[in-house]
Amino acid sequence: MRPRRKAEGFSLAFLDIMSCGLGAIILVFMLVKHNVDDSQLEDALLAADLQNLQTQEEALRAQIAATRSEAAATSDRITQTSRTLDQSEQALARVQSEAARNEQRKTALEESIKKTEIPKEQPDVIQERQIGEEDYLIGLKVEGRRIAILVDSSASMTDEILIDIIRRKNASAAEKKAGPKWLRTRRIVTWLLARAPANSDITVVGFKGTSVQLGGGTWVAGSDGAALERIRAELADLVPEGPTNLEAGLKAVAALRPTDLYVITDGLPTKGDSSFRSLNPFAGCSALWGGSSTISGECRVRLFRHSVGEVALPGVTVNVILLPIEGDPQASSEFWLWTSFTRGLLISPAESWP
Repeated sequence: MRPRRKAEGFSLAFLDIMSCGLGAIILVFMLVKHNVDDSQLEDALLAADLQNLQTQEEALRAQIAATRSEAAATSDRITQTSRTLDQSEQALARVQSEAARNEQRKTALEESIKKTEIPKEQPDVIQERQIGEEDYLIGLKVEGRRIAILVDSSASMTDEILIDIIRRKNASAAEKKAGPKWLRTRRIVTWLLARAPANSDITVVGFKGTSVQLGGGTWVAGSDGAALERIRAELADLVPEGPTNLEAGLKAVAALRPTDLYVITDGLPTKGDSSFRSLNPFAGCSALWGGSSTISGECRVRLFRHSVGEVALPGVTVNVILLPIEGDPQASSEFWLWTSFTRGLLISPAESWP
């Protein structure tokens, strides 16, 4: 009999199979997630990261859009600025061109002026050594078709200071006519006569207590030198004395119907007519009808306004040359109102004129 083979518990093939199975189980165990909560936390973190990235993406897109919009606006401003610059350059070119043309016209005008012959000036009708073209008074122009010159020849027209006026009132006629203000008055009349238009008619009226028309009592032509010289001679014979009766002078002038009136005086009137006594505004001014030897400033203002209002000078332009005197501060304002109402001028000339 054959001997039996001794049986063995495991073989190599069986161990290999068991090892492979055990390895597969371990591999499966390693691949399977055991902690489910940790997996959900990871998903939440990933979702949060994704949301953050999406927010950043939207912010970047908005910033890009804003940048593009700003770039477009900047481009528009650049275009507008460039257009404005072009327009300014065109305007500058036009101005420069106009300036060049003006310069050419100026040069041509200067050349024309240089070539123009200036006619010799005609001499004044009245020649006076102390009166020249340089002595024209700014603002005062002698003009008009019928020019009347009303000259105050009262005692105050001799001097500016009251004490000198009072002293000269008691002097001789020659000394009165030699008063500095009266000599100046005569020069002013000469100045007006010399500057009057040649095609106008002229008359000179003197007034103090009464009035007198010089030059033979008629109108004389501005071109008649001999007649104007007679007026000057008669004026030189007048003696400045007595009160100032402006109304008498205005009545004489109104009768002549002038178009322009030039008054030479130094202040408000001092004399009135006896009929003023019955007028209520003059009830307190006794000097106006001879009831007093002095007259107040208020009464002089009342008398002036009454005299101007009493004598009608329709359409006459009144110009007043007001010479200085001491103690008559209201004269300038009253004469200014009168001249401005007639569209004339009030002139208080410098001491050196004319």
